[in-house]
Amino acid sequence: MANDKLQIKKLFALSSENKKFSFSIPLKHSIRIGKRDYEVKLKADEKYGTYVLWKNRKYPVEIIRSRQNKYEILFNDISYTFTVETPFSLQRMKVLNSKKDKAEKEYIKAPMPGKIIDVLVREGASVLRGEPLVILEAMKMQNEIVSPVSGTVVKVTARANTNVMKDDLLVEIKL
Repeated sequence: MANDKLQIKKLFALSSENKKFSFSIPLKHSIRIGKRDYEVKLKADEKYGTYVLWKNRKYPVEIIRSRQNKYEILFNDISYTFTVETPFSLQRMKVLNSKKDKAEKEYIKAPMPGKIIDVLVREGASVLRGEPLVILEAMKMQNEIVSPVSGTVVKVTARANTNVMKDDLLVEIKL
């Protein structure tokens, strides 16, 4: 099994908008823009921290968050979120997403235990992808639970000032 991992020659970075960028392993110290290759170096020192050196200019880089294969970085003071996928995991995502597209309903569940502070939608309301549905307080932090799809709210089980457990159904949306 260990040899299988070493034989992976290409990985993919998927942006939060699902744009796919491929890169080869081992990583090269150059990038191709159009038909030109540019030398790029990742460096770190005490004065500047971690930075990318490109065309003799320093661009600060900081990993803000990383969890499993999902990363949020700050590059030159701009935040970017992406996942790193193997060819196998990318194919798996395509298969799962194709099955998801055939589903008629999306079930939004509590990502963690907590207290419902506010319910922002009603049954029959139209929602857009990314629109907040519920405010869930967990560990003294308020979390917006947003819709992963656009559709019509058919059922709201979340109630303000009630406690929920992880994976409790909050909202049901018809696609």
